[in-house]
Amino acid sequence: MTVLDSFHPAVRAWFQRKFDAPTEAQERGWPEILAGRDTLIAAPTGSGKTLAAFLVAIDRLLRRAEEGPLEDAVEVLYISPLKALSNDIQRNLEEPLAEIAELARELGGAAPEIRTMVRTGDTTPAERQGIVRQPPHILITTPESLYLMLTAERSREVLRSVKTVIVDEIHALIRDKRGSHLALSLARLDHVCRQRPARIGLSATVRPIEQAARFLVGSDRVRPAAAGELAEPAPPDCVVVDAGHQRDLELTIEVPATDLSAVCSGDQWRDIYDRLAELIRAHRTTLIFVNTRRLAERVAHHLSERVGEEHVGSHHGSLSKDRRLGLERRLKAGELRALVATASLELGIDIGTVDLVCQLESPRSLTTFLQRVGRSGHALGLTPKGRLFPTTRDELVECAALVRAVRAGRLDAVHPPVAPLDILAQQLVAECASEAWNEDELFELVRRAAPYAALSRRDFDEVIELVSEGIAVGYGRAAAHLHRDRINGVVRGR
Repeated sequence: MTVLDSFHPAVRAWFQRKFDAPTEAQERGWPEILAGRDTLIAAPTGSGKTLAAFLVAIDRLLRRAEEGPLEDAVEVLYISPLKALSNDIQRNLEEPLAEIAELARELGGAAPEIRTMVRTGDTTPAERQGIVRQPPHILITTPESLYLMLTAERSREVLRSVKTVIVDEIHALIRDKRGSHLALSLARLDHVCRQRPARIGLSATVRPIEQAARFLVGSDRVRPAAAGELAEPAPPDCVVVDAGHQRDLELTIEVPATDLSAVCSGDQWRDIYDRLAELIRAHRTTLIFVNTRRLAERVAHHLSERVGEEHVGSHHGSLSKDRRLGLERRLKAGELRALVATASLELGIDIGTVDLVCQLESPRSLTTFLQRVGRSGHALGLTPKGRLFPTTRDELVECAALVRAVRAGRLDAVHPPVAPLDILAQQLVAECASEAWNEDELFELVRRAAPYAALSRRDFDEVIELVSEGIAVGYGRAAAHLHRDRINGVVRGR
């Protein structure tokens, strides 16, 4: 009996038509996810991690549809760090869902309409109302939009039915305060849901992996230490499927004809643009990463003069929703020869037509570079190709060290912030605006989020004091958002 035998016949038939066999991440991850365990899957880009998480959820919905009509309720919550990745996931789900439904009909079973919707900063007010009026079965969102949904009364009710939470590209979240913010939102979600949802984390590049597992499940989910094991702190109660992070990469450092110095000269920039144009002409689609939005626009302008304006675009967070979506669609369709992007396209986007990634200036991080190069050859059996373009002597040294570290299989160690109090203040105000809380119970809720496991009661009380008493200004006090009942130990929104 294979792991595929555990799936609904329509799901199994669809997978066997599409793929030769499950990947290591899928084969090891599916039994754990099917059993309802919290699971972290760490595997290289293009190894089917996202499908490993979603296929079990689709299987469950299909089986439930055989018992009766599916109710309009959110069962799967997918959290992505990027709006572009959220839109990409929805597009990539529509085809499998339609094909599986058709196969279910052919096999004589129920063929339910499993609906997906996206809730991000790009979502229009009408679309947000649609989510509340007729909730989808799979809701795709970002950490910030999840925070807003947990705070608004009607959308908070929509989240009560969630049974599975998928956190994608978890390494990109745990490294800064954005991860602390999400961890508190996940703790709030546990409180809102009728039963704690199973959590599935996905990442291609994360070290130390146990720290990511602890972030995923929360500080209160720990397993007992084995006999003779002295683990401090206690290991997280999370199944870790570690399929490695390395793929064969084709990496080259490109330098101008003249010697690099402390600053890149105009002639050297022209050499870089000319070389990029050569590479663009020699490949089907080239993705060029830069570190700033200003540089993205500048590079796209110079390349359009060499390659043709209709063949080059720039992608970053300041663009309008329609322009960003249009560029993403043209890139996936192979209509663009080159796209210059910031971090807005570095994570998880499934772009099968990209066959070369160029990085201008040092990416300053092994993880960032691996993610960006992984956008090329983003499928099994293909080799990602990357070109590094240092613009100064210092960057040349960095790039050489980076290539050496990648070939040695190294990764950046993640050092997440510990209990940032500004994030705590924001989340406390949001949660108490939604319902009144006993201070002791609220403190326990906060400490269930891994970044706040070591939060002291004194710091918690001082933050409560700040958001309830406000800040002294010349004419009185400002920013008093909560009412604090000191007699009963209860806080609520003003």
